[in-house]
Parts: sequence; C-alpha cells; structure tokens
Amino acid sequence: MSGIRSTVPRQARPAGHGTSEFSELARTIRTSGLLRRRYGYYWTKIIGLPLTLLAGLAAFIWIGDTWWQLFTAAVLAVVLTQIAFLGHDAAHRQIFVSGKWNDWISLILGDLMVGMSYGWWQHKHTRHHANPNKLGSDPDIELPVIAVTAESRERPPRNQLLAWLQAHQGVFFFPILLLEGISLHASGVRRVTTRDPLDRRWVEIGFLSIRLIGYAVLVFLVLSPGIAFVFLAVQLGVFGFYMGVSFAPNHKGMPIVPRELTFDFLRRQVMMSRNVRGSRMLDVALGGLNYQIEHHLFPSMPRPHLRKAAPIIAAYCREHGVPYTSVGLFTSYAIIVGYINRVGLGERDVFACPLVEQRSQITLG
Repeated sequence: MSGIRSTVPRQARPAGHGTSEFSELARTIRTSGLLRRRYGYYWTKIIGLPLTLLAGLAAFIWIGDTWWQLFTAAVLAVVLTQIAFLGHDAAHRQIFVSGKWNDWISLILGDLMVGMSYGWWQHKHTRHHANPNKLGSDPDIELPVIAVTAESRERPPRNQLLAWLQAHQGVFFFPILLLEGISLHASGVRRVTTRDPLDRRWVEIGFLSIRLIGYAVLVFLVLSPGIAFVFLAVQLGVFGFYMGVSFAPNHKGMPIVPRELTFDFLRRQVMMSRNVRGSRMLDVALGGLNYQIEHHLFPSMPRPHLRKAAPIIAAYCREHGVPYTSVGLFTSYAIIVGYINRVGLGERDVFACPLVEQRSQITLG
C-alpha cells in the first residue's frame, strides 16, 4: 500500500475546512429543491413493480411445464432486481419522511418480494457509506471470493481452489457474479438466524420464509423437477449478475484508503466513488446507482433528482479541486476487470492505474 500512503494524503484537508465546503454544497443543493420528496414517482413504482411481479408469476403458472419458462425466469430476475433498487431507495429514506414507512416498505420489498434481509443489508450498507473503500471499515471490500485489495490478496487462502480463482479473478469476475443471487439470499438467512441484534427479527424470518420456501414450492408444483432446477438456476443467475454489474462500477477500481488515513466528508465520498454516465435508459437500468457520487453525498436524495444534481456537484468539485470521476459503462467494467486482475496477480500498488485508465484529471502523485 506504499503508493496510496505517499500520495492520497496530499488530497486530504483539515476536517473543519472540508466540513465548510460540504455545507456550502449542501445549501446549494437544498435551495435548488433537489432534496424534496417525489411521491408521485415513487408511488408509481411501489404499485407498478409488485403488480408486474404478480403478472409475471401469473404468466408463469399459465404457461406451465415447458422449457420456454426459462425466458420467464430471466424476466422475473430483471423485475426482482428493479424491486431491489426500489428497496434500496426506501432504506435510504428517499421515499417517505416517516422512518417507519420507509422501513416497512424496505421489509416488504426486500424480504417478502426479493428474498434479501433488510436488516442484514442495512447493517452492512451503513458501514459502507460511512467509509467507502477504507480498509477495516468498508465491508464491501471484504468479499468471500474476489480479492479487491492487496491486503486481502496476501492473506493465506482457505483452499487451493480459492487461491487459483483469485490468481485468475480478472477472467472469472463476470461468471462469478452469476452466484451473487445465492450469496445474497444466504447472507440474509444467516443474519436473521444468528443472535446478533436485529430489529423486527420475526417479521424478517416470516417474510423470508414465505418468499424463499413458498417460491421454491410454487416452482416445483408448476414445473417438472429437471426444468424447475434449471429455472431456478437461470432466475438466480440472472438476478445475481444484474445486481453485480449494477453495483460493481460504483467503487471497484477506485483508491483504497489505509486504515489510519482520515478524510473530510466531501472528499471521502467523492474521491472513492465513480459515476457511470449515459442516457436516461441507463439510469433506469442501473436504478440510479450510476450517480454514485451524488448518492453518497446525499443518500436521501430521491432517485429522479440525481441526474439533475450531477452537473451541479461536478462543477462544485472542479471549483474546489476535488477529483470527480465519471466514465462510460463499458469503460467502468474494463477498469474493474483490469484492477482486480492486477490484485489477483499480486501487484501491491494497484490503485493508481485505474485512475489513469479513466483519463480523468485526477492526480494522486
């Protein structure tokens, strides 16, 4: 980690200075009305997406036992991912003023419809937002298979298979995402069945049981065993892949922050995040996650306002010398694959190259 120790501190600012800079930006955003709730937008999604899911399940039952159901599996995976994005918005208090309303919407969308534990996600995601890409603080850089830091790569692997996968992880990154759906479900089940503190534990257990057990029973009632297993594999694979390619561009390949280094809030959130520029269709496809910088600075900002806030925040960052990274979608994937490939091959100073590849104006050295 010698490179980041010698370069990133020059970007740091005294805490008071950075706080005043963010306060100025926050006033600009607030007076522009970009933090106002968008009830019409969200009620349309709250009603429309569950109805779409029910229609998909009705079509699944009507079509019956046929291999054509694999297309249904893919469609359901896309709908479930979009519902997960909506649950993400609710968990960040983007939808309602009431915390309880947002919590219950998150529980219904996440646990009951998608099969992901809201309590597990909230605990993990809150820590990520507090210190993105910081060693020892951000759980999103501690992955079970993929090594995204030199520190994690240097740990002795649990077995030879994992060692081999990490050495070739640049090649296998996208195929591994096909298993992300299973991992998300399993992580949620582990969370609700442990003794760790968890609000509404029995609500989550009930919702997850209905979703995971009930859904599997329905699939095997409608389909013959062979088709049912392939159907579930396709649905889980597409869901996991879609979730993975939506979240991966946000921080992977951005600088890793040493444990002892502290940034002010503005730089901590902007410098470790990456935006993915594109059309409004891309905004829909990625659930607004492509505006990761704006989301990290203002987590409760409604999704429709992120696109409007981006140019304001980018201009403000340029004015104050804060690196603001924005690339195209495929460029972001090329950066990620190149970065994790270098980590897998054992290179220690891997954080700077992705920044050069982005052809941004960021200078860390």
